[in-house]
Amino acid sequence: MEKIPMTPTGAAALERELGQLKSKERPAIIRAIAEAREHGDLSENAEYHAAREKQGFVEGRIKELESLLSRAEVIDPAKLSGSIKFGARVKLIDEDTEEERNYQIVGEAEADIERGLLNIRSPLARALIGKDEGDSVEVTTPGGQRSYEIVEIRYG
Repeated sequence: MEKIPMTPTGAAALERELGQLKSKERPAIIRAIAEAREHGDLSENAEYHAAREKQGFVEGRIKELESLLSRAEVIDPAKLSGSIKFGARVKLIDEDTEEERNYQIVGEAEADIERGLLNIRSPLARALIGKDEGDSVEVTTPGGQRSYEIVEIRYG
């Protein structure tokens, strides 16, 4: 099985979500199903079918989270240094617009571009890996070719 790189923060978030699903969501759905069964005929019982559907979603997500966490390779960026690699926090300047952007390179499961968490498999992250401060990178994005200058690299 392929290991999935993950930061300690990302692994903790997935563990919290798993705990929430197991301790709160799952018991609530079981109660809802039991209550809906008491209403009689299940073939036309919308509450029962909705609860069963939600149960399927929650159980699927629990399995997905357990799989992700069992394959997680937690890498603490605070113990790293040097050129850009997994876990690095990078400050970039778009060479065309002079716009500053900050990203942290993280695993697929924790990526969220809106929060500056860049998927390690994304074109930009792949272009940044191995580069140093002062380097420029060219990236082909869905919006076209972009050039960025690496201003700062931090870990931790």
